[in-house]
Amino acid sequence: MFFLLFFILKFNSFSILSFILFLALNSNSIFSLLYIVMALANFKIIPTDAPTYDMVWDYVVPLALPMLLFNANIKKIWKESGRMVIIFVIGAVGTALGATLGFLLLKNHIPELYKMAGMMTGSYIGGGVNFVAMADNFVVSKELISALVVADNLNMALYFFILIAIPSISFFKKNYNHPLINELEQVGENGESKTRAAAYWDKKEISLKDIAFTVSIAFIIVAISDALANFLASIIPTGNFGLALLNGFLGNKYLIITTLTMLLATYFPDFFGSIGGAQEIGTFLIYIFFVVIGVPASIHLIITKSPLLLVYCSIMVIINMIFILILGKIFKFNLEEILIASNANIGGPTTAAAMAIAKGWTSLVLPSILAGTLGYVIGNYFGIFIGNLLSIF
Repeated sequence: MFFLLFFILKFNSFSILSFILFLALNSNSIFSLLYIVMALANFKIIPTDAPTYDMVWDYVVPLALPMLLFNANIKKIWKESGRMVIIFVIGAVGTALGATLGFLLLKNHIPELYKMAGMMTGSYIGGGVNFVAMADNFVVSKELISALVVADNLNMALYFFILIAIPSISFFKKNYNHPLINELEQVGENGESKTRAAAYWDKKEISLKDIAFTVSIAFIIVAISDALANFLASIIPTGNFGLALLNGFLGNKYLIITTLTMLLATYFPDFFGSIGGAQEIGTFLIYIFFVVIGVPASIHLIITKSPLLLVYCSIMVIINMIFILILGKIFKFNLEEILIASNANIGGPTTAAAMAIAKGWTSLVLPSILAGTLGYVIGNYFGIFIGNLLSIF
């Protein structure tokens, strides 16, 4: 059956789209998804170019962003997670500094590095949706995107091991406050964290009405944002760096999508908070994107380009970690807050919540999710700024 499907794929765009949806639904992770598609494309089992892939770039990518921001109620995020938000923003600045330093060190070795700096700044403050938005915004070649995804995933995996190990290292336990670790050591772990984990990862109810609202509102937001961005880009001159930067900000549809969705979620929280499934549908669309970027990936290009990109991503993460640990110490944040905030920077709300749950730091589960959601909002702003700034060098 699979061989029949693969042959059909070569001649039928609808079948290609169906196969993309099948892979996105049945993959356990973006990393495994990318490798499956790369293998199929390099063995010529699926086509490396098709109109369906362009449709994903043109429609699926912009639609995913507002769906993932339906819960971006800034008032709620600040009220319920003020301390976590502060240390998270400190980490975001560290990410931007790391992107800049890495660019200055490697700009002569990696072509168009400023574009990837913008992408990874957005990703290492927000998450996959910001990576996708910045990739589309800076028009990075699909082959380089695939190589960058491989480097990014390997880098994140290594960093998460470090984050998990830090609480058991005596240097950090000696020099940082760690009340949650002390509490767990004194009273022992109970079943509360497991209960919260089950609740967090449990299935969520999604009605037909939820799907209709999610898709239709996302289409409206994208349509308005696209029209407004084109209008502003046409009337704002680009005669000097300041005006060019302003044009890049106000004429960018992804920043307008982000801002408009954030305002709607903040001022109409009951309505947007009641729409079930927006997060899941948006995440599914992101998975579809990663199927598409894996298709044109050349194994040779990834082998030759990924090591240098891994070095660049590692520089960003190392600077983020050093910066957030130093300023976290100065401003008297707890070690647990610092580590969860850094995790939310690099991996997003899902990995941060998973770490908080795994460590038994249950009081940080909700703040980690809210801070990571804030990252979806500000990641695009940081990414656009860093990418445009570094493009002049």
